[in-house]
Amino acid sequence: MKRTLNKQSVLAVGMGTWHMGDDPAKEKAEIDALQAGIKAGAAVIDTAEMYGEGNAETLVGKAIQPFTRGDLYLISKVYPWNASADELPKALDRSLARLGTDYLDLYLLHWRGDVPLAETVDALEAAKASGKIRAWGVSNFDVADMEELLRLENGDQCAANQVLYNLGARGIEYDLLPWQAEAEIPVIAYSPIAQGDRLGHHFKNDEVLKELAEAKGCTIFQLLLAWTLRQPHVLAIPQTSDSLHMLQNIEATKIVFSKSELATIDARFPEPTKKQPLAMI
Repeated sequence: MKRTLNKQSVLAVGMGTWHMGDDPAKEKAEIDALQAGIKAGAAVIDTAEMYGEGNAETLVGKAIQPFTRGDLYLISKVYPWNASADELPKALDRSLARLGTDYLDLYLLHWRGDVPLAETVDALEAAKASGKIRAWGVSNFDVADMEELLRLENGDQCAANQVLYNLGARGIEYDLLPWQAEAEIPVIAYSPIAQGDRLGHHFKNDEVLKELAEAKGCTIFQLLLAWTLRQPHVLAIPQTSDSLHMLQNIEATKIVFSKSELATIDARFPEPTKKQPLAMI
């Protein structure tokens, strides 16, 4: 199962790194997990300067050392207060130094702040012209934000929008997801199996999901990930520090649902019927 990011075909499951790199005792396991994912074909690694104030980027830099840079798709994100004409180039250089690379495949504005969006777009375009990023995008943008972005000069160069999306956070299905599909702007789903919020425990113990997972010969978390990936324009970036779980995440790309199975899930966790505020964690 493949997705296209900035005209590059990648596996539909990438690797998130939120909360990684903060505990030296966990470093080896975290690096092992990322390297296991790369070896299994997961090219996309998503990180941010916010994650551990650079610790996650440093960890990723260590994990990718043995691999050919061209085989990887590195994403990082800039703080909104660093997204100005003066500060963005500095923040980008710091991220590149921590990652040990001279370019990012995709650089995202982490969320909207006080810097005018037009100024951020200009700074991102300048970074692209310099060769330090191949493409840029945004994160945590709702429909109105995306519409405003695309009205700006070069706003149509946005290559992706990263948002919270999982079975417990289906709000984007009402408007943002179809809007981005129409605009041909991919969705990058963070926390796609609700591992970053309270719902992870709830799903783990849900009898309907247990029965479905057992019938399909997979774990509940593989089921949740496959459900997120049923959308053709969605790439998911689950986070795990466990090599086995990493491989299970990648195997989830092979799970296919029947219409009746999706109907069963919808009956248990209904799709949105009206506009909802954009969910964030």
